[in-house]
Amino acid sequence: MKVNPEFFPLTQMAQRFVDQLAQCRRLGLTVLEASEHHVLIELPYSTELIGYPDTGVIHGGVITTLMDTACGSAVVSAIFQKYQSLEISPTLDLRVDYMKPAQPHKPVYGFAECYKLSSNIAFTRAIAYQDSIDDPIAHAVGSFMRISPEMVGDAFRQALMGEAVPPLGETDELK
Repeated sequence: MKVNPEFFPLTQMAQRFVDQLAQCRRLGLTVLEASEHHVLIELPYSTELIGYPDTGVIHGGVITTLMDTACGSAVVSAIFQKYQSLEISPTLDLRVDYMKPAQPHKPVYGFAECYKLSSNIAFTRAIAYQDSIDDPIAHAVGSFMRISPEMVGDAFRQALMGEAVPPLGETDELK
């Protein structure tokens, strides 16, 4: 899938957010697009992600991680665009409805949007798909807690803003 990240101004920040999460680095998640309205993330196919060896189908938990990450990235992007600040926004609730298994040997895409920001909660929806968003693998809805920008540590803020710091988990101190 070819995209133009210059058209989506929050792509690099969303990728830096994803890179802070160890499981996302391990899965090889790549942010293809990010704006105040949506995030699109690619999960490359890997034999290490197979949940059903007889079929080669990716494990459902990996799809859930993709959906959670896409929704969380959409929240970070929406908050940054609206308030020009960063917030920690942990998942409160995520419901994933699976429609069908992902086809082996093909990447999976997660498209998410943060459609409502209240004072305490961010609401999201997402679709996982392969060839067409109109033929989904799964749908998700989620809610994320909004935690004050003052609670964001300096290392996390610097990492998302593109300043040189190692990913979380590789330093002893987050503030």
